[in-house]
Amino acid sequence: MEQFIVSARKYRPQVFADVVGQQAITNTLENAIKNNHLAQALLFTGPRGVGKTSCARILAKQINQAGTIATDEDFAFNIFELDAASNNSVDDIRNLTDQVRIPPQTGNFKVYIIDEVHMLSQAAFNAFLKTLEEPPAHAIFILATTEKHKIIPTILSRCQIFDFKRIGVLDAKNYLKVIAEKEGITADDDALHIIAQKADGAMRDALSIFDRVVSFSGNNLTREAVTENLNVLDYDVYFSITDLILENKIPEILVAFNTVLSKGFEGHHFINGLASHFRDLLVSKDKATVELLEVGDTAKKKYLEQSTKANIPFLIEAINKANDCDLNYRTSKNQRLLVELTLMQIASINFDGEKKKSANYIIPATFFTSLSPAAKSTVKIVENKKEVIKVKETTPALKIAAQVPKPVLKNVTRRTSSLSLKSVHLKKEENKEETLKENYDNHPKDTFTQKELEKAWKLYHSKLLKSGQKSIAATLNADLPVLKADFKISLTLPNTLMQDQIEKEKPKLIKHLRTALNNYGIQLTITVNEMVEKKFAYTPQEKYNKLLEKNPNLALLKDILN
Repeated sequence: MEQFIVSARKYRPQVFADVVGQQAITNTLENAIKNNHLAQALLFTGPRGVGKTSCARILAKQINQAGTIATDEDFAFNIFELDAASNNSVDDIRNLTDQVRIPPQTGNFKVYIIDEVHMLSQAAFNAFLKTLEEPPAHAIFILATTEKHKIIPTILSRCQIFDFKRIGVLDAKNYLKVIAEKEGITADDDALHIIAQKADGAMRDALSIFDRVVSFSGNNLTREAVTENLNVLDYDVYFSITDLILENKIPEILVAFNTVLSKGFEGHHFINGLASHFRDLLVSKDKATVELLEVGDTAKKKYLEQSTKANIPFLIEAINKANDCDLNYRTSKNQRLLVELTLMQIASINFDGEKKKSANYIIPATFFTSLSPAAKSTVKIVENKKEVIKVKETTPALKIAAQVPKPVLKNVTRRTSSLSLKSVHLKKEENKEETLKENYDNHPKDTFTQKELEKAWKLYHSKLLKSGQKSIAATLNADLPVLKADFKISLTLPNTLMQDQIEKEKPKLIKHLRTALNNYGIQLTITVNEMVEKKFAYTPQEKYNKLLEKNPNLALLKDILN
């Protein structure tokens, strides 16, 4: 049986053109050789598996090939490699300095490659200093390390430093595609992309993972096989969970998260992946940023499709909440609950309890009106102005639904945008007025009485209850409307939270009243008067007070029963 050679060795670069993702460094080295402008001491530094040793070997070979006719001549005996991890003593460096004095028998230079140079001892570094500072004309030193900060400054100052960067996902994927074609392996674009992502910028790691996945699935690499073998979360999981979030299906979201945990994935890994997914959806919203999307072609189509379902304010808020969960995960005593709570909060961003897209919380706004004075002083709710935000569409791919600002808590730092929303607010108010102030000059304006108004009002209240909108129905029933002159109707509420809720329902309410009373000149004005008495009891104490008004003997019963 023929011996298997791993891809990292089999496809190790032999010329600078084969080096992946380090074009700036390889071009510099080629020009230095061509112009005879090469330093005698070079330091290659950077993460593992990015081509430091390979570039050192190619450079050592090309130095002696320059200007020769037989470019395929073997100059291997002019190249000396020293592994500083196992040869890090003073004696090893002294042996090297003794060899440096001997000129090459063929070629022009003797090249010394010292790998993992940061492993040299302090004494070895000091013994190497003089030789590195004034080497013979025929000697060139190439030092390679992954930890530049461990090298003493006197060595660094004597070297020309080249910083190797991590290899980009697209560069690694394209190189894997070339290797797959040479090996006769059919590979999905998304499968190679996942391997490149898992390698985290190291080409050697990418090739090792590639060999491992080929051993698992044979000559046909699919996305499913790669995700199964590498135990990574398939992006389909994030697409399906995001769909559930956009549809506000909290029970299904929790079940899906439980399925993820049952497959052995950690909650921290999941929430990080979800934040990255939201980020990719955000950059997919605009043609100017879509190039920042580092995914395969198939996944790119899915991102562009799903990005049309989510608006920018939602994505920014979702990323913010996922990032907060990431920061708090390690310190949390109940990590699963933390992730579940984050998922529920994200799913509640575009949910107001009646599956409308205008509010931000599942908890109805009227809940806050029922708080006791002590609770209110603790919560410290800031009353929101009745403003509706609508972000103007800037590109064909950018369609953003109108959002209503949520109630804010005092002393909470809010992120501000460099975009002024004043004009956007005014624009929305104008649009809102236009919907109410249509031209009804030719429409009927029948007269009606206060009693008929109250009957139509109660009819709309019943419709709200039947449709499950109990929160708005309760607010609508807080006070009866009053008929004024010129068909103007006045409604007084005890607080601005109730006012905001009715303002959102106002267009539908006016349309109902105009139709029911056959009068298209009706106008509704909503005012706030905190002195207005509550019509309904919300808390247990308020319910007790209401019952006590009807039957004073209740106090006696309470005292008897203690």
